[in-house]
Amino acid sequence: MEELRTDRRWIRIQEAPLDVAPASDFLRVEEAGGIDLFLGTTRRWTDGRETVQLEYECYESMAVSELDRLLDEAADRWPLSRACILHRTGAVPLREISVVVGVSTPHRDAAFGACRYLIDELKRRVPIWKKERFADGTTDWVEGERPPLTDG
Repeated sequence: MEELRTDRRWIRIQEAPLDVAPASDFLRVEEAGGIDLFLGTTRRWTDGRETVQLEYECYESMAVSELDRLLDEAADRWPLSRACILHRTGAVPLREISVVVGVSTPHRDAAFGACRYLIDELKRRVPIWKKERFADGTTDWVEGERPPLTDG
C-alpha cells in the first residue's frame, strides 16, 4: 500500500477492497457545500463481452506522485476544500469499487468540474494499468483514454 495524506488531500493505492465511507467522512468539512464522489466499479458487460473481473497493476510511487500533481492542478482551477483519490490494485470482481475520486468545494459546480477533471486525467496520465478478464477465458489490457487529436 502506498499513501499520501494531509489535512486537505488523501491519496491511497491498495490491494484490499475500497470502502467509500472513510472517503465521504474525509471530504465533509464545514466550508464545503458541495461534495462529489465518483466510484468506478467493475461492470459485467464491455462492448458485448461478459467481464468476470478486472485486474489492476500499478507503479505505485510514480502513481502517487502523479496523483498528487493532479490534485495540485485541480486546486489551481477550483476552490478545493478537500480531495481524495483511492485506487485498488489486483483483482477486482464484478460490482466492486476500483477507484474513488472525491472532492469537496464551497459550491456544487466546482465539485462536479474538479471530480470530472481528476478521473479523466487519472485515466490518461497515471501509471495504473487495467486488464479485463472475460467469461470466455480471454483477456485484454485496456489502454488509458487519450485526449482528442488536434490540428497544429
